[in-house]
Amino acid sequence: MQLELKLLADVGIVGFPNVGKSTFISVVSEAKPKIANYHFTTITPVLGVVRVSDGDNFVIADIPGLIEKAGEGQGLGHQFLRHVERCRMLVHMVDVSGSEGRDPIEDFQIINRELKKFNADLLNKPMLVVGNKCDLATDDQIESFKKYITDLGYEFFAITAPSRQNIDHVLDKIHEMLSKLPPMEIYEPEIDPASLEKKKLSPADVMITKENDEYVVESEWMEDLMRSINFSDYDSLRYFYRVLLRNGIIDKLKAAGAQEGDTVICCGLELEMTGGDVYGG
Repeated sequence: MQLELKLLADVGIVGFPNVGKSTFISVVSEAKPKIANYHFTTITPVLGVVRVSDGDNFVIADIPGLIEKAGEGQGLGHQFLRHVERCRMLVHMVDVSGSEGRDPIEDFQIINRELKKFNADLLNKPMLVVGNKCDLATDDQIESFKKYITDLGYEFFAITAPSRQNIDHVLDKIHEMLSKLPPMEIYEPEIDPASLEKKKLSPADVMITKENDEYVVESEWMEDLMRSINFSDYDSLRYFYRVLLRNGIIDKLKAAGAQEGDTVICCGLELEMTGGDVYGG
């Protein structure tokens, strides 16, 4: 039997590598993805919380760059396509300028084909199309791509992510679309989290060892805690981190030498230290 961990997000951003997905999520949320002018700078999905003017918020996921034949496992392939299945809607981002010598229309077609190969239901999800890098594109390039997209029945937004050009209009539209969609199915733990917080750790409760550059955390208390956590739900992850912080596990990991980017194995599940936090990968 194989268990698969999937992120749970309201919005998934899909598209070829280096079209500006990481830049977009970095300017609309507090997420800090790696950004550089080469392919596959994002090698793990990045979650960000977008806060809108009425006090509401939604979770957006930067899905690492897909390529042709991703649906067959090439590139980052199935490793990240599975996360798209859990998103309520998609934002398909395209480099409308063709700055890397590719045709934006062909890019759009290729990514949609790969989504369909992996799971045909993905193309039934509500989708917004965003043309990025408009500062590098001509008016004719933008209008030609816009006509193609709108003729297919999709709404199109032309943006320049670094300068936030038209970003607010995109976020308003996403918020509007989400308000009309059913909510995500939330996991309800069988174990009462409040009862776990009452358990007091002694120094012997949790053992942390370093094996091959990975930090291994083991204890019966930790196993009970992890059975109550849905690692594909943002709020559940935050609860998990608060419990670890409150009970001294984060400090124990730091004392053992764990730093940002290090892998932490908790009772067999691989997690990552991110700026002091521990999140599911």
